[in-house]
Amino acid sequence: HLATSLPLPSERDHLRPRIDLIVFMIDIKSKYSLQNVEASLAYVDASFFLGKVYFLVTGVGRVNCCSVEMNAIWKLGEVYCSPVLFCELELEGVRVATAQRLLRVLQICAGHVPGVSALYFGTLMRNSADD
Repeated sequence: HLATSLPLPSERDHLRPRIDLIVFMIDIKSKYSLQNVEASLAYVDASFFLGKVYFLVTGVGRVNCCSVEMNAIWKLGEVYCSPVLFCELELEGVRVATAQRLLRVLQICAGHVPGVSALYFGTLMRNSADD
């Protein structure tokens, strides 16, 4: 399910499936996109930041067109203890690989991968980004 911002409308709460993963997309070419994500973060339950929130930064192939400071994005990941992934949506191979990666993360967050918790996997993701 996709939403442009949070909170989600409450009129369909009874039909909404359980939320296992939240991926905030930030377009590096749009300051509005970062502002929208920052405003939406206030509506996320604190328990979700334990391995079930990711930041996906798009448009990274066009660094000369950046409207968002990379430090601001890294700070979001640090403050909210959530991994930051980068993707160039215009390149099909990268787009497919990112989609597959997010699908695997979702499987882990939904509890469909025995022996791996969302918190453990999220910690591994954050640690690998620090290397």
